[in-house]
Amino acid sequence: MPPVAAARSAPPDDDVLGAVYDARLVRRLSSYVRPYRSLVGAALGCIAVAAAMQVATPLLTRWVIDVAWPARDPGLVQRAAAAFAGLLVVQFAAAYGETWFTSLLGQRVMRDLRDAVFAHLQRLPISFFDRTPVGRLVTRVTSDVEALNELFASGVVSGLGDLFSLLAIGVVMLLVEWRLALAAFVVIPFVLLASRVFQHRVRRAYREIRTRLAQLNAYVGERLAGMRLVQLFGREQQERERFAERNDAHLVAHLRSITVYALYFPVIELLTTLALASLLVTARGEVAAGAATVGTVAAFLQLVRRFFQPLQDLSEKYNILQGAMAASERLFALLDTPASASLTSTPDRAEQVAALAREGITVEFDHVWFAYDTGSDGEQWVLRDVSFRVAPGQSLALVGHTGAGKSTIVNLLLRFYDPQRGRVLVNGRDVRELPLDVLRSLVAYVQQDIFLFAGDVTANLRLFDSVPLSSVQDAAARVGADRVIARLPGGWSHELGERGAGVSVGERQLLAFARAIAVDPSLLLLDEATSAVDSHAEAEIQQAVATLMDGRTTIAIAHRLSTITSADEILVLHHGQVVERGTHHELLAARGTYERLFRLQGGEVSRSAPTDKLPQGAPARLPTDATVG
Repeated sequence: MPPVAAARSAPPDDDVLGAVYDARLVRRLSSYVRPYRSLVGAALGCIAVAAAMQVATPLLTRWVIDVAWPARDPGLVQRAAAAFAGLLVVQFAAAYGETWFTSLLGQRVMRDLRDAVFAHLQRLPISFFDRTPVGRLVTRVTSDVEALNELFASGVVSGLGDLFSLLAIGVVMLLVEWRLALAAFVVIPFVLLASRVFQHRVRRAYREIRTRLAQLNAYVGERLAGMRLVQLFGREQQERERFAERNDAHLVAHLRSITVYALYFPVIELLTTLALASLLVTARGEVAAGAATVGTVAAFLQLVRRFFQPLQDLSEKYNILQGAMAASERLFALLDTPASASLTSTPDRAEQVAALAREGITVEFDHVWFAYDTGSDGEQWVLRDVSFRVAPGQSLALVGHTGAGKSTIVNLLLRFYDPQRGRVLVNGRDVRELPLDVLRSLVAYVQQDIFLFAGDVTANLRLFDSVPLSSVQDAAARVGADRVIARLPGGWSHELGERGAGVSVGERQLLAFARAIAVDPSLLLLDEATSAVDSHAEAEIQQAVATLMDGRTTIAIAHRLSTITSADEILVLHHGQVVERGTHHELLAARGTYERLFRLQGGEVSRSAPTDKLPQGAPARLPTDATVG
């Protein structure tokens, strides 16, 4: 297993906000927007119409007061009222269209980004997942992508609309009566100052909320995963108190942000009122001098309120943009993480797999050195100059204490990792030269820690779509998994819970063995595949393994030494080095590490027992249950 050092997590970055605007990130984001240019154009069109309506209705009010009312013509007033109603309908339609098109744009960009991120995650090397918490990756695919959806749905496009409205209203005010416009604009510096302070305070509050939320999510996830342990040790009260502390910290962070918003909006409202007061004071002299009409003043009263609304909205858009830039930086950093090798489908995969299988699979480790941790303090070697060769149809067993490097050998063979020195060869070819889908199509790997997906039994046993259902059913019958399936309420259609919840550990191992046998592998990798099954089931599986191993290359990691006494060769590993090798009888006669391990497990009772290729019945039960590995 990888050492603890290999599982170092990346530095926390959920509280990093970064620059408010990054042109490089915007260019990359634009590549996801480009396919939906029509939606952007439609949204901008609706925004332009809505901005025009913001100006048209006050000007219509001015015309009614200055022209229609003095003319005492009811028809003019009625036509003006009808025009006003029409403008409101157009404004409603434009607002609806803006919301619809921007939301549709955000959802489609979000879908494409999630597809891209998830596809890339599947191509990343296993070492990446060793050092990166799963919760952080889930946040990337969900929360960070959602932040970009908010940017498109209510941020960047709406922000452009606010700027357009601001510009249009300001120009119209200056053209209609520049003196009244300047009287209203006198408070703009104070609005900008208040917005600047607001942005700074909200930035800090936003960072703290995000940090507290990340801590809260991490705590909840860990405690839910370890709920059995919490209940076993009666720590419900203590954990509830610790959760309450984190929950309260999250509440306090939110309250700080609410305080900032609660102060900012009344300040902007106060400044808007001051602008109106300045306008009215100036308008009194302008109207008295005949430089402005009452209708103009009425129009300005509407325009001033509509002018300051976009300023207020832009301050909120600032925070959306800031969060989106931080989210996009994290997303693109993930997308830029290099994949170890191409996992795309090889066009002639079936032909290559068939050709290799016809040759028979030869596995060779040629002076392999490997370390999970290659930090500045030097490599911590897990394997040291390991060499061996397994010919077609032969079986190799790996034994040794925990951390000796047994599982690492399997990981290198499957190319979950690559060695720092030496080569891993399959049929004389370096595995780094073989397409990954070809290499892994040759292998069936049964782990001790069985993983089943949430879904029906059939889908779990047919992970390779090319495997016929009949082969899966035959494989289940050969290992006794068909009896397990028959007991399930839905049989082959029974829905398993997360990680195979609903069946026991032993039943999961039977299902995993059926899954491995169904693919008819050329290379079989076993990691103590019968450790969690009872004696009767183990005997059935050993019989199935004996049949399956015939003509196939097999590498088995052994924890119970009684299960590998028939192996063609046994490697004894100690601190990453091969310290002994040979058959079961040769190693016992050498009276070294293997003999001591075997004696520790009570192996004296079987020392003189004959060893066939594999036991055809239940394996000999040992007096103790001591294990290695």
